[in-house]
Amino acid sequence: MIEALLVSQILLWILFLGVALALFALARQIGVLHERVAPLGALMMDGAVEVGDPAPVLELEDIAGRRVTIGGRRHDGRSQLLLFVSPNCPICKKLLGVARSFLRSERRHLELVLVGDGPRDEQEALIRRHRLEEAVWLATPEIGMRFQVGKLPYAILIDENGILRSKGLVNSREHLESLLVAKETGYASIQQYLDERMSKPPAEQAPASQG
Repeated sequence: MIEALLVSQILLWILFLGVALALFALARQIGVLHERVAPLGALMMDGAVEVGDPAPVLELEDIAGRRVTIGGRRHDGRSQLLLFVSPNCPICKKLLGVARSFLRSERRHLELVLVGDGPRDEQEALIRRHRLEEAVWLATPEIGMRFQVGKLPYAILIDENGILRSKGLVNSREHLESLLVAKETGYASIQQYLDERMSKPPAEQAPASQG
């Protein structure tokens, strides 16, 4: 009797461990699929400041003590890209390496402003880890509250005249570039451009170029 009970307990533990391993493998696969499957452009969310509206003008101090102006007309003719990140966001950490490269390649016509969330010491550690000392980094929740940013990583593009031109959730360089493309084409997002193009009859769509 005792032997049968012992065997049943062992079998139950083996079954439990098997189910636990299966759940772990399934969670890992879901995570991999989440990283691989992404929208074509930055996913927009509703907020207090809509695309086409003037962005609020904010006078702030970055984490290095430099004065920074968010919004308003810029004399250097550059647009301003706000990228909202957090030390507790795995996708944000992955995106910061992309942000460093993006900062270097687009600096002539774009100012990248990183807006951090969370404990200041963790944000400073993130800056050192990703070598972003030269970037503008704001460690204040005020900006996120003004733009009603609810999920991260999130990006907002403000043009040289202080107008919000595009915004959305981002997780890759392609998503960041989609915000610039949206500004250049006059659409609020890549999704809007594709939706409008697909809704047109074939005769109204631009013909393919002949090689």
